[in-house]
Amino acid sequence: MFNYETLVKTLQQFAEKSKLKPLNIGEALDTLDEAGYAFIAIILVLPFLQPFPLGPFTVLGGVAFATLGWQLYRGHESPVLPEKVRAVELSAHTWQILVNVCLKILGFCRKFTKPRYASLVNGRRGQKIGGFILLAAGALMAIPFGILPLNNLLPGLAILFYCIGELEDDGLMFYVAFFWLIFTVVYFCAFFFMLWYFGKEALTMFQF
Repeated sequence: MFNYETLVKTLQQFAEKSKLKPLNIGEALDTLDEAGYAFIAIILVLPFLQPFPLGPFTVLGGVAFATLGWQLYRGHESPVLPEKVRAVELSAHTWQILVNVCLKILGFCRKFTKPRYASLVNGRRGQKIGGFILLAAGALMAIPFGILPLNNLLPGLAILFYCIGELEDDGLMFYVAFFWLIFTVVYFCAFFFMLWYFGKEALTMFQF
């Protein structure tokens, strides 16, 4: 299990190595082992943490998260990505941006996280719980709502707090992730009910 200090050093090493030669995604993730799920999920979820729907991009993102969740639930130690994806090389500038964003998020979250409820995070049980969170959040995100606000933000928050809990060994963050999953389901059900009850008029009720 990677702790915060180890992860910081590893991410900084990515940026340094990429200055010498382009570092591909596969090489980076292979050094993270099971923490690779949290790392790649944080990277992927950043564009979705906004209230405005992203259309087909949200659906594609949801499928990617669901795939990662299924792999984690099945017990894969690290994300299994297609060779074409693993071979993608990122420049030093791109790696530095990704590293800086991740470190800022983790640095902020460290103010209220600490190791607790370790049984929810560690071992095979932790893999299954984490895999379920990613799978469920990805499936919810992949529902093609089109213009519905928050359809990517709410499941994205569940993914983000799963990542925080995994990286900080904080099982309480898993509970927070489940809260956002339940909130997302309630929000989507409310939309379906309003759409069924009020018809097209319901669309204006859910617009900002």
